[in-house]
Amino acid sequence: MTNPGIQNDFSYYRRTVSRLRLANQEPIDEELEVPNELANKMSLFYAHATPMLKVLSDATMRFVAENKDLPIENTTETLGTMAKVCQRMIEHRDFCSLGAFAKSAHIDVKGSIKVLKDQPPNVVEGLLNALRYTTRHLNDESTRSISKAY
Repeated sequence: MTNPGIQNDFSYYRRTVSRLRLANQEPIDEELEVPNELANKMSLFYAHATPMLKVLSDATMRFVAENKDLPIENTTETLGTMAKVCQRMIEHRDFCSLGAFAKSAHIDVKGSIKVLKDQPPNVVEGLLNALRYTTRHLNDESTRSISKAY
């Protein structure tokens, strides 16, 4: 929702790669090229206005369908709890401004990173990169010293 141009950018990438292939040129480094099947899935993912909400809804529906022995109330209660947590985060602006890395935050980011580092690199590299490159307050003065944990 906050970056509607991503679908257009990805479409441009796919068109460019296709043109290069038609011209018998190497598109890009093969390690960096997105395989066609994955590109199709990515396009479908970004086609929704709120892709993460769509994935959450689909996963919940699949979970409920595959676990008919579990009471549906457990699933609804879990989703309700998640919604309430999000609501409280928005209501209490101090949490939103501080971020997860603030010294006063109740999130053990450093411990989480240490646990991730103990996992196989091919499994967690994406998660660590998400923390490295999409974090707004990682290098702020009010942030815990966690850069060594990376």
